[in-house]
Amino acid sequence: MLKIITEINDIINNLVWGTPMLALLIGTGIFMTVSTRFFQFTHWRHWLNCTLGSIFTDKHITMHTDKNDGSISQFQSLCTTLAATLGTGNIVGVASAIILGGPGSIFWMWIVSFFGMMTIYSENVLGIFYRRRNLANQWSGGPMYYLQYGLGSKTGFKHIGKLLANTFAGFCVLASFGIGNMSQVNSIAGNMQSTFGISPLPLGLILMFLGGLVILGGIKRIANVTEKLVPFMAITYILMALTVCIINIKTFPQVISSIFAGAFGLQSAAGGIVGSGLNLALTWGMKRGVFSNEAGLGSSAIINSCSNVTEPVRQGMWGIFEVFADTIVLCSLTSFAILSSGLINLDTGALIDTSINEAELAGKAFATAFGSLGPVFIAIAILMFAFATVLGWSHYGAKAFEFLFGERYIFVYKIIFVWFIFLGSIMKLSLVWDLSDTFNGLMAIPNLIGVLGLSPLVVKITMDYIKRTLNRLNAKP
Repeated sequence: MLKIITEINDIINNLVWGTPMLALLIGTGIFMTVSTRFFQFTHWRHWLNCTLGSIFTDKHITMHTDKNDGSISQFQSLCTTLAATLGTGNIVGVASAIILGGPGSIFWMWIVSFFGMMTIYSENVLGIFYRRRNLANQWSGGPMYYLQYGLGSKTGFKHIGKLLANTFAGFCVLASFGIGNMSQVNSIAGNMQSTFGISPLPLGLILMFLGGLVILGGIKRIANVTEKLVPFMAITYILMALTVCIINIKTFPQVISSIFAGAFGLQSAAGGIVGSGLNLALTWGMKRGVFSNEAGLGSSAIINSCSNVTEPVRQGMWGIFEVFADTIVLCSLTSFAILSSGLINLDTGALIDTSINEAELAGKAFATAFGSLGPVFIAIAILMFAFATVLGWSHYGAKAFEFLFGERYIFVYKIIFVWFIFLGSIMKLSLVWDLSDTFNGLMAIPNLIGVLGLSPLVVKITMDYIKRTLNRLNAKP
């Protein structure tokens, strides 16, 4: 039976993550980029000032909302979304992309992320525009809502919109238990056992207890934890990765050359190394880019819809920054640290020691700068990143569950979700990893249909914002 499930999943996974699906993902990003006149590029200074810059200059960005208000601050929405995206994809995912797709996969990761900025921007704009309050006075939004109440409001699309909304919500609930829970916790357990010799059983109980304390407290408690955890872990990881890069800086010209050569299949032509060809570099770079920043999946719009912002474009710009921070900064630093470490043959793009797997590669790369502390730091980083991902995904799944079954049953979902934290730490999860990738990809199909179908509205909102805000600022003497 298990073999049959695995074979069926392999077929579906190949369809979901095949060339047509990847073309749809990046095609949507290109379409939204062109439609909004390359907003993420032409107005980069503005969205950077309104996101990272505003954290230090505008107290309203970080100010907590009233306890009776179901919304969270813009900074909390950023941290909670980053908590869900900053996970094993930033470390193990990048390592696997390099092993399976060669250094050239990093180039395609950048490309899909550049266009993905406008996909996630569009999701956030639509999320804010179509969100609504539930009975607990909390904001509920995301693809479920803009599919049913946005796309579904178009003539002849009422039933299609509702079907797509329910389909997305169902896939989101399933993905929350896999990619957002068990696979993350399993990575924590494996790293803690191999690095520190900690048994998965007691670790699972501890993680379940800590997860329950936060998750059962709802979005405000999750946001209160992530706004402290995410900046600390992100800054620490950036500093450590930068140290590795600086120590190995002499190799950087060759690192950059290998990325661009591998991106267009030049390494495979010269060295004949499997995994460094154009097709594999393109496929794995795009897959790991989407897996890391979740642009196109619609998941981040669920949390961003909880923000206390009233201007849809403002929250859309936070989405652009999320992709920038997650992939352009953190994933790039991981890739540079690995490629400059001497563990990869930069002429061919192949691993020098083929016994090293993707879970070990980053740790050994950091060991070139920090010795035996390198793998220890990576194990701790995966612990923090992955646990934060579990917290963020618990809200994704809870909101999708609420959409399907109503608010009264959310607590049931949360109890089951917390129990799965323990299961994930003690089970062998090769099939769960495969199923997680499948459900994760299936979320993108209804979401991208909604984004494309409602793209004229996104463009209209964006152009109106530019006219009201940016043109007025530019006109000042």
